[in-house]
Amino acid sequence: MSSPSNPSADPSKPPASKSKRLALGCGLSIVLAIALLFGLLKLFDKPQPEGAVPGPGADAMAERMMAAADVDAWARTGAVTWDFSGRQQHLWDRHRDYIRVRFKDQEVLLDLATRQGVATLGGQTLGAEDAAPLLEKAWAYWCNDSFWLNPVAKLFDDGTSRGLAATPDGDEGLLVTYGAGGVTPGDSYLWSVDADGLPQTWWMWTQILPVGGVKASWDDWITLDTGARVATRHKIGVLTLELTDVRGAATLGELTGGEDPFAPLESWLSRNP
Repeated sequence: MSSPSNPSADPSKPPASKSKRLALGCGLSIVLAIALLFGLLKLFDKPQPEGAVPGPGADAMAERMMAAADVDAWARTGAVTWDFSGRQQHLWDRHRDYIRVRFKDQEVLLDLATRQGVATLGGQTLGAEDAAPLLEKAWAYWCNDSFWLNPVAKLFDDGTSRGLAATPDGDEGLLVTYGAGGVTPGDSYLWSVDADGLPQTWWMWTQILPVGGVKASWDDWITLDTGARVATRHKIGVLTLELTDVRGAATLGELTGGEDPFAPLESWLSRNP
């Protein structure tokens, strides 16, 4: 029996030259995919408007928006609960500035003033070291999700600037930049409103998005029991972000039937001043 000409060769593997061609093809495909993605990002990217005009006109537009959403009623809303797009469930005691955030099998009770609190995983209370990353995650979720709940109430927050600017649709809009606060200070939003001042659309320039000028609608406005108005549906391209089970009341007790879900947090804070 004659010996094979290349006893070390593995017949299950392609020849070296073919392997190199496959690797080169894969590499070119990745490069082309990256180039296509970069091209699409550049195509949809819109520059933030320059020369926004601050002053009484901008402030007047902001005040019209706040009146349309009844921010005075929002100030009387002592507690609010909502589900953020089926991912996080929030309960916010606005009198004490306590929040409860539930996500997956985790629950966090947090004091917003100190960002201290307690966390459970699968119903089991975690120690301080294990709880720390969950407290930070819950705080970041709350920052994002409460902003989508009612950013109109934050138009005059400290560190906020306002200016009139043209929207991509050619209307007069209000450009609002948040120079402080939240997880990503420096983000900007360009609002358009209807004839009554109720927000209809915003374009976003944020650190978390890879392109600028992403458009989101503000639809399906509801009125809470306190009179405050919030939008519950946002179309963002082919995506839809929804806030469900949105309820508000003058006090936490009215919202929860007298129960205090933050009793464990109060107990923990008293032991850890």
